[in-house]
Amino acid sequence: MLVDRVRVLGSDHPETLASRGNLAGWRGAAGDPVGAAAAGEEVLADFLRILGSDHPDTLVMRGNLAGWRGMAGDPAGAAAAFEEVLADFLRVLGSDHPDTLAARRSLDFWRNRAGLT
Repeated sequence: MLVDRVRVLGSDHPETLASRGNLAGWRGAAGDPVGAAAAGEEVLADFLRILGSDHPDTLVMRGNLAGWRGMAGDPAGAAAAFEEVLADFLRVLGSDHPDTLAARRSLDFWRNRAGLT
């Protein structure tokens, strides 16, 4: 599917970026959170370049990357990353948006895992 999206839509199309992010997520779900984080960093760089830092999809990708880092063994780093992305979700989408609420829950989860609560 990714190959087809690149061929038809191009490598910079938002749907192609979404497919790359999804593939990184499936990599993590398959037991390779380190690989998911590495792939997520590459995809995030393209989200930032193409969509910008305040685009909701970029913010979601930042949250996904933070979660993969936590699953890869860095819960304190994940908590710190969720603190940053939560502030941006609040600024861009507001306190009641579902993505903001999800980031807040993830921050609480990773703070707990890191022993920061």
